[in-house]
Amino acid sequence: MSYFVHESSYVDDDVIIGEGTKIWHFCHIQKGARIGKKCSFGQNVNISNNVIIGDQVKIQNNVSVYEGVVLEDGVFCGPSCVFTNDLTPRARYPKGSAGYKPTIVKKGASIGANATIVCGHNIGENALIGAGAVVTDHVPAHALMLGVPARQRGWVCECGEILPEDLTCKCGRAYVKGENGLAEK
Repeated sequence: MSYFVHESSYVDDDVIIGEGTKIWHFCHIQKGARIGKKCSFGQNVNISNNVIIGDQVKIQNNVSVYEGVVLEDGVFCGPSCVFTNDLTPRARYPKGSAGYKPTIVKKGASIGANATIVCGHNIGENALIGAGAVVTDHVPAHALMLGVPARQRGWVCECGEILPEDLTCKCGRAYVKGENGLAEK
């Protein structure tokens, strides 16, 4: 194998796992999941059926990524962050995958510990969702989102630094505001 799966974890049939990926203790990768290269999954991570995960994604302990969620390249999911896939769940009236609302987390975005991402909303490239925030709407690229419900409190650079008003980072990157958030100059 060109990837690592700890002996306490389960990987179902019909799963693709990219080279260099590491899956640690007590994880479950369910049927149809597609996982990219050089990913890292901490303890007790569940990847549900048909989930798509890009390259170099880091998922910390106790995260479940449910069907309908797509994590693009370089996404970070902090410990115990939560994804949903059904806006109106009922135990006695399950909808199945046809009723799930998709969520796309774009390239380079980070989700803090214990944040909740309500389904049907996309998180823009390089956005930063603060710990404990509850995302209930689409998030622009490079947005800093904090609180319950999450509200935009600023902008962040691709490198993760909070940007000053002139949108020029100390790393040298500079940005302009656009229709979908920030774009690099």
